[in-house]
Amino acid sequence: MNNSQNEAIKKIRQLGFQWQTQDPFLFCAYHLDQYPEGNENLGPKASLEGRNIGQDFTIKDGWRMYHGSKVPGFPAHPHKGFETVTLVEKGLADHSDSLGAAGRFGQGDVQWMTAGKGVMHSEMFPLLNQDKENPLLLFQLWLNLPKASKNVSPHFKMLWAEDIPVHTITDEEGRKTKIKVVAGKIGETQALPPNPDSWAADPENHVAIWTIKVEPYAKWTLPAAVKEANRSLFFYKGDKLNTEGYEIPEGHSIDLQGDKAISFVNGEEPAELLFLQGKPIGEPVVQHGPFVMNNMDEIYEAIRDFQNTQFGGWPWPNNEPTHPKEKGRFAKHANGKVEEKG
Repeated sequence: MNNSQNEAIKKIRQLGFQWQTQDPFLFCAYHLDQYPEGNENLGPKASLEGRNIGQDFTIKDGWRMYHGSKVPGFPAHPHKGFETVTLVEKGLADHSDSLGAAGRFGQGDVQWMTAGKGVMHSEMFPLLNQDKENPLLLFQLWLNLPKASKNVSPHFKMLWAEDIPVHTITDEEGRKTKIKVVAGKIGETQALPPNPDSWAADPENHVAIWTIKVEPYAKWTLPAAVKEANRSLFFYKGDKLNTEGYEIPEGHSIDLQGDKAISFVNGEEPAELLFLQGKPIGEPVVQHGPFVMNNMDEIYEAIRDFQNTQFGGWPWPNNEPTHPKEKGRFAKHANGKVEEKG
């Protein structure tokens, strides 16, 4: 649906596996897997027969192995020229990278990684529960970097669930909408600082990343930003949203005008949404797999650089490393700093 009228809604789309986003975001990968009980090696306590191991993207029995062979996830792979922002709402992710950094995060934690001039990392999904299911809900956003920042040094930081601010809106009937502010600001609620070289680091770029949970029948208003901002709302769980004469069913995204507020009334089920906003970078985007640059010459250079250096090499014993089962949530940074969250 395209909307040329002077309203807040520009376009409504049906969601696929990779959600279509707007500049400065490149796309959003949405992972929802109902993993079974885990085995002693942190993989599924279930047969892998009938799966295309190494390339298992078809949901079978409610879950996928992705590129993993024993543990589901994404073994060592390179990135260059952009950032990944990984929101793990349910379940856990084990991070390892070519800088020697590592971590286990989930249950609402967010990892913000600037690939910059190049990094290899793996993201495996350890199934720690051996006596019950291991559900996973994860979003990974690819946030572009402008040309001036595509060759900055790689950097990652953790935004721990306990520290991410939540903004609560209560309507006149007492029904609540809770907005977790991963990036940006709403009202007086300001997100934690993003990575220093991120497009989100400049407030003038109006980057926002929010997860939103809405009680049944709750009313809430998304405030206006600036005209230049691209903004999209992804409605991935619930019943329906009513807004501006539209009844929008679950499984759709809404592209919105940057400078117009818009009000919503939720349906009879609790709703969950993801909101992305930002001024566009407005530069050419040339993507070749895990490399995002401005032209093909830069892509060829990135490929040569990776072939020659492996972006620092791989200091881990295999391409699908997981951390010990007894390990809690933690982050070990390339500079040796360790955060333990338990």
